[in-house]
Amino acid sequence: MPAGTFRKTAAALALLALTACDVPLATSATPKPRPPQSAPVDIRPTSEKSAALRSYFGQVQTAQLNQGLLRTDGGGPDTPFTADMHAQNFEQIVFFNEYARALQGRGGESPLRRWDAPIRMKVITGPGLPPSQARGDTETIRSYARRLSGITGHPISFFGRPNFVVIVASEDDRDMALNQAAAEIPGISAQSLDALRNLNRDTYCAVAAYAAGAGANTYTAAVALIRAANPGLLRQSCIHEELAQGLGLANDSRDARPSIFNDDDEFALLTRHDELLLRMLYDERLSPGMAAEEAAPVTRIMARELISGPL
Repeated sequence: MPAGTFRKTAAALALLALTACDVPLATSATPKPRPPQSAPVDIRPTSEKSAALRSYFGQVQTAQLNQGLLRTDGGGPDTPFTADMHAQNFEQIVFFNEYARALQGRGGESPLRRWDAPIRMKVITGPGLPPSQARGDTETIRSYARRLSGITGHPISFFGRPNFVVIVASEDDRDMALNQAAAEIPGISAQSLDALRNLNRDTYCAVAAYAAGAGANTYTAAVALIRAANPGLLRQSCIHEELAQGLGLANDSRDARPSIFNDDDEFALLTRHDELLLRMLYDERLSPGMAAEEAAPVTRIMARELISGPL
């Protein structure tokens, strides 16, 4: 199969409008205590549809690895980029949408969007996941969230009422997990997540980010959906891309390299190039609502500060 046939994210929903009013988010300093004894694990039998999808995604990963895709080295001498290249990539990835609202066609130009309030994440794993996978994926997400917080300087925790839910679920558990996410995040209805319920087979994962506060370009909630049928590396690549897109890197660019924000799937995991994109996005010299033309002089300066020569 030709390179680029498969895509980690065929659906990245950015800035979906909420019909409900924004509700103040409660905070908590400590997590709820666990019960002294764990409840019996409820592992549901896998449906034929879910099993078929797991087989398909396994073939996808094998084909991509055989083509030299899903690299985990972060790039090297074969993927140099300069400050000017990086500034151009930043503009394409931050100031454009990969998809328009509710997945209705391609997106277009968009103002800069990011979070202002601290992010409070929660991981929801479907009951159909083996306990070992549920534990492993949860730890991967928590560890990666800590990394994202360190890169951006933006607070991300797992305490309090969530405003960013990450779902890892099978086809059989997806509706239930989405309903749970809608119930836990103020201002999000189950209906507002309908675009995540019926995904094409070649959509490995997706994220929906919402702005429901006073600022039309300031994220207040997000839901990322990772299909549990993805094998290990594909599932990890989904986590890396969707959580970073949920922070504001909403688009892909065919020119971005080495980057996970490129539909060619050459790289599986967040690269140094992508870390610099995130640092720029949350730099205090930029602000939500800025247009590409307004931000360009500043982003060129920031790129040159970060990159003194080819990387």
